[in-house]
Amino acid sequence: MCETAPTALGQWIAAWLTHQRSLGRGYDGEQWVLTHLQRFVASTNAADLDQAGFDRWCASFAHLSATTRRGRQLAVRKFCLFRQRTEAGCFVPDPLYFARLCPYRRPVIIEPSQVEQMLMVADNLVPTANSPLLPGVMHLAVVILYTAGLRRGELARLALADVEPQTGVLRIRTSKFHKSRLVPLSPTANDALHAYLRHRLAAPFDTDPTAALLCWGRHGRHGYTGAGLGQAINRLLVAADVVDAEGRRPRVHDLRHSFAVQALMRWYRDGADVQSNLPRLAIYMGHVSIVSTAHYLHFVPAMRQLASDRFEVAFGNVIEGVSA
Repeated sequence: MCETAPTALGQWIAAWLTHQRSLGRGYDGEQWVLTHLQRFVASTNAADLDQAGFDRWCASFAHLSATTRRGRQLAVRKFCLFRQRTEAGCFVPDPLYFARLCPYRRPVIIEPSQVEQMLMVADNLVPTANSPLLPGVMHLAVVILYTAGLRRGELARLALADVEPQTGVLRIRTSKFHKSRLVPLSPTANDALHAYLRHRLAAPFDTDPTAALLCWGRHGRHGYTGAGLGQAINRLLVAADVVDAEGRRPRVHDLRHSFAVQALMRWYRDGADVQSNLPRLAIYMGHVSIVSTAHYLHFVPAMRQLASDRFEVAFGNVIEGVSA
């Protein structure tokens, strides 16, 4: 539970978290935000949250992205609205003055040749005393993110017990929206997993089933955080000089976008029924429906050409007959 002092604010935070979790929500992120808010209010010796205190708290993380700032502000507003049901006069921040979202940033779709370059860079990394498995960790991370479309947090949280190398299946536990799923790996990705496990399961590394799959430390007893793994992959992207035609550098999450786009392109090349395969892709990526998956489906020039070629094969004779 969050750390709450015997104040009105602390008691209401505890009550709101209890209420939300009784509805089946995790709210770990919201707990962190509200605990941070409570500590900030306490540090100013204020009796309760008010507009001035809220403004000062928002200013304390002004260096963060607009999306992150707005997410924190909305979490506090939801909490205050819950409190207002009982205390009509309590402070509720006005969303009109919240951080404005930045325009959507188009993802950089990473090409297979660029992934090969990233893997070469990963294989040439120098192991250190504190990260003896560094080359293997980064190689496997790139392979799984690109070929299985995992979120970086999902990959970072994988334990040895979540991996079935015999069947090539990963078990993703309670991820976004509290969903769990099984993710079958491709044969080449499973080969990379086997190669990594030959080193990961050898002495002196921790082989307890609950130990992290991707680990660091002399004995492999520390797992990567999502942020730490993201920073390491960003360094690979820079070292491999991965950019698109406009010179833009991809983000780590763009590997997930690239996975979805490459899946569509494979279906077009193989002559598969794209529409009937979309629900399968949604399940594989851990989405509730294809509406969420559509966010990752970008009509890049290569896909446009594949779709055009398929249309010509199917209906080219009809169009030619009409023009004649």
